[in-house]
Amino acid sequence: MESQATPFLPRSSSIKSHMPVTSSDVGASVTKRLGSELMTLMMASSPGISAFPKTDANLFEWIGTIEGAPSTVYEGLSFKLNITFPPNYPYVAPVIKFDPISPCYHPNVDLQGNICLDILQDKWSAIYNVHTILLSLQSLLGEPNNASPLNADAANLWDSPEEFKVQLMRHYRPLKDSA
Repeated sequence: MESQATPFLPRSSSIKSHMPVTSSDVGASVTKRLGSELMTLMMASSPGISAFPKTDANLFEWIGTIEGAPSTVYEGLSFKLNITFPPNYPYVAPVIKFDPISPCYHPNVDLQGNICLDILQDKWSAIYNVHTILLSLQSLLGEPNNASPLNADAANLWDSPEEFKVQLMRHYRPLKDSA
């Protein structure tokens, strides 16, 4: 009997690993990650936070909502967020801002809605996701970092809760049910 030698054929997965990564591969990976994060948010039982894509056609633009935690000056207040994911997410943090329809008066939020939170800047890690970001923002509402304020007036008033609440309510606009 003669044996026939079969040439070595690499499995398709090893061929794939040596092929260059294209931008469509990266986009598909980010889309898959964002879809997974959306499902995690929908299944989570974290009161006072939510987020979802603005449209079905674009997973890179989301609307989020956070509610002030109990026993804080923000209790009972809701804020809308705009979340934009870069094409290289999760290796680069998303851009998150308070929406102008619900401005947030806070030591770490400027009047344009920009947020100073370390995990959105120099402490970002790919292990973070939308859920952890929203929880961190909700926590930041009641526990600001006054050592790094974006809004110096709010930081100066923080230790006077009654005065702070007056200013907070001057800036606050309630979200409509349809928002």
